Amino acid sequence: MVAVSGGADSVALLRALAACRTGVLTVAHVNHQLRGAESDADEAFVRNLAAELGLQCRVKSLDIAALGGNLESTARRVRYEFFAGLGAAWIATGHTADDQAETVLHRLVRGTGIQGLRGIARSQESNPSPTPPRRGEGLNLTPPSFLGKGVGGLGSSILRPLLTVTRADVLAHLAELGQAFREDSSNADPRFTRNRIRHELLPLLRTFNPDVVTSLARLAEHAAEAHEIIAEHATAVLATAERPRVGDTVILDVTDLGASRAVVRAALRLVWEREGWPMDQMDADAWDRTCDVAGRNVPAWDFPGGISARHTGRVVQIGPRK
Repeated sequence: MVAVSGGADSVALLRALAACRTGVLTVAHVNHQLRGAESDADEAFVRNLAAELGLQCRVKSLDIAALGGNLESTARRVRYEFFAGLGAAWIATGHTADDQAETVLHRLVRGTGIQGLRGIARSQESNPSPTPPRRGEGLNLTPPSFLGKGVGGLGSSILRPLLTVTRADVLAHLAELGQAFREDSSNADPRFTRNRIRHELLPLLRTFNPDVVTSLARLAEHAAEAHEIIAEHATAVLATAERPRVGDTVILDVTDLGASRAVVRAALRLVWEREGWPMDQMDADAWDRTCDVAGRNVPAWDFPGGISARHTGRVVQIGPRK
């Protein structure tokens, strides 16, 4: 299944996958109803394009604004819930190298660590995704075996085949094909930080390095490689340091956590993720504070989401505040 908004990136991905498909390919579109007639026109465009290519099109129309909360995060959640519910083994999205660069910069501005520098993952499943084309190789994708591949009941897996292709390459390819696409007027709204990064910060950075998008995408790849090594160590450390829990409280022997702050931080993130504790407000300062408690530099601390940690003797107790 390919997620198509109607914008240049997703349309280019759809055309590429449709040209080399070897199995069933379905188009999916979400109408967020945020731009009135423009949103409806996007939906009509995607439906017509799918019909031209002889593909089934599945559409979800929902008033995202009525759901409340952060519009961007709510829209993303609704999209992926819809995509996953369609039952496709693989979901392909049109994220490009420019999206990767914007994501890395956005996270840098907000104050990220190495985890955030990884940017957008090429795939979100246990097996590696096919290698996307390098810049300069165009959009002639090798027929992807993943289109007909099942995942053994593990649910849908997300692939981003264009993550190393620049937006300039996408636009040039569509021009060569004579393929139209939709422009989202909200992408020019300066109230959104990502738009200011796209239209103000990235053009400025290009005056220092014309190939800054590729450089930032490479940084994300290197951060992902480094994070993978740290995560492997953290998993092993956590298995050694964890003691029998007391109710919903996790007990860790700090003497087995080791001295590497990066590994300790990663191990504690694994605990948060496994336990399902809120992580939205766990910023870099909060994660550093978890290390301070684990390192017995701070006796106790309360964290966002009602989670607290305190050390007693050689152990750290972490869990919901009583």
